[in-house]
Amino acid sequence: MVNDPLNLDESGEWVGEWWLPSAPADQVPGVLRYEPERGLELSLIGTFEDRVMSSPSSSGVAVHGGQRTWEVIHGAAERFEITLLDCVPTHSRRSIGGRVKGPDKQTVAVMTALIGVHARGEDEPAFSAAEVSVEDFGLWVASSVFDGFVGAPDGKLDGSGGISVKPVEPQSVVAEGTEFRVTHRHTLPFFDRRKGETVGRMRDTAFMRVVPPEPFSLSDALGSASLVQDLIALATHRAAGVIWLRLESVRNSAAPQNGCLASRRNVDVLYSPSALGKHDAKAVDHHRVLFTCASLPFEEIMPRWCKAHRRLQAATNMILGLRYAPARYIENNLLTAVGAAEVLHRGLRIDERPFPAGTFKAMRDAMLAQVPEEFRDTFKRSLRNDPTLRDRLHALAARPDQEAITLLMPDVGRWANRATRARNDLAHEGRTSDHSMDELIAVVDVTTAVVILNVLHELGLPAERQREIVQEHPQLRATSQRAHRWLVSPEIGD
Repeated sequence: MVNDPLNLDESGEWVGEWWLPSAPADQVPGVLRYEPERGLELSLIGTFEDRVMSSPSSSGVAVHGGQRTWEVIHGAAERFEITLLDCVPTHSRRSIGGRVKGPDKQTVAVMTALIGVHARGEDEPAFSAAEVSVEDFGLWVASSVFDGFVGAPDGKLDGSGGISVKPVEPQSVVAEGTEFRVTHRHTLPFFDRRKGETVGRMRDTAFMRVVPPEPFSLSDALGSASLVQDLIALATHRAAGVIWLRLESVRNSAAPQNGCLASRRNVDVLYSPSALGKHDAKAVDHHRVLFTCASLPFEEIMPRWCKAHRRLQAATNMILGLRYAPARYIENNLLTAVGAAEVLHRGLRIDERPFPAGTFKAMRDAMLAQVPEEFRDTFKRSLRNDPTLRDRLHALAARPDQEAITLLMPDVGRWANRATRARNDLAHEGRTSDHSMDELIAVVDVTTAVVILNVLHELGLPAERQREIVQEHPQLRATSQRAHRWLVSPEIGD
């Protein structure tokens, strides 16, 4: 369909005229091409001046002093206004000195393209709403316009059945002043008649619509897309790619024209998200999903996620990074997982000081009195009344449902000790010779699971569902098996 959003995993091409906003009369013909794996490239027949020329020297010759880049390029192509952002010339060929004069050529790498609007920059508040589609979003929202049945009178299939379509009411909630709405868009029935068969099909697309209270910028829209993407990545326990992102321009006219309301002015965004969504790829198995809106209602999860994402973003970014990046080096994964646990503990603001403030000050003053004056400042900086990493790990393990934690690992103390020892050995000595590879894998997986269970606990996931996740999710079940083998104190193992 012409009005379908532009999928980020599909190629595109726009032929038109292009110009710098400061010189709209100087238009250059060219082609904008988008390839999912390569990104955006503008090929011009002609050039924008990309040379920075210094003032003429004493000989009267200007010296080439560098290369220009352009924050914004505007274009008109395929009946669309187009804005290109963060543009860098990668190749310019001028025909000076040739036997036959030919056109100059220039190639420009582009970070982001807005198809459908001329914007002044990524921070211009030019949009009123954003719509984003993320992989497995339809599975997560646990709703569909489709309903089906198979005829089986007396328990025997009789060949009858049917698929019915009923529009789904949007689910909507306001969180921190912004409206988040789950919306379904479905096509009409279509019969594809082939020589040997007939295929009937419809399509249901679920996506998130985000409507802030005030006009917002592209930067804000990308932040909203990341918010939704991170939520689905957490819920599915895997990388979740963005399939498409569409904005609604504030330049829409809500006033009737010739008796009809003006249609929305949609703006498609082409960019490189942290993960590229595949719109035709098979959905994740529902057994591998940590939670959906069936276990935690959408009206509850979104306000909680907005708060948790802002407050715990550093920790969630580190853990989600293990889902997006290949897990090739156990040392990197160890630092990331244990670091995420430490950052999460700080973000939750549940620190308990080892000593009362007055007691600690008296102890510190007494020790400092015994230190030579030239070393006193250095020694003072090393004395901190903060919980240790081992204390932080114990505190995190005490927060989620305790039965779920017991199912995950039999010995919290052993895990906290071995995780602390491994992190410290690696950070201070550059090696983990006291740990086998299998034990390190167990430490990383258990620590990651503890962080995830804490985030889910913050979101209000019921205790029963936390237990089900540990028992039924294939990856967490394997983590539990490793913990029972490698993270058990000798006396417990005996």
